[in-house]
Amino acid sequence: MKNLLDLSIGESGKVLSFENQGVVRKRLLDMGITTGVQIKLIKVAPMGDPLEIELRGYNLSLRKSEAKSINIE
Repeated sequence: MKNLLDLSIGESGKVLSFENQGVVRKRLLDMGITTGVQIKLIKVAPMGDPLEIELRGYNLSLRKSEAKSINIE
């Protein structure tokens, strides 16, 4: 199974599940990252953290640790 970090810039994928539970998972859900949503990787910062993604018509920045826990297809 791939996670969000496996995408290259410009690629997209559909969210399948989350590896983490608790506060981090709730935060991701509150930001609109839910099962079935399409996510596109827009940019990666020069040092690799954070990542900029596009979903539901807006852009969002995530830490690598958060992106690693999002499983996609």
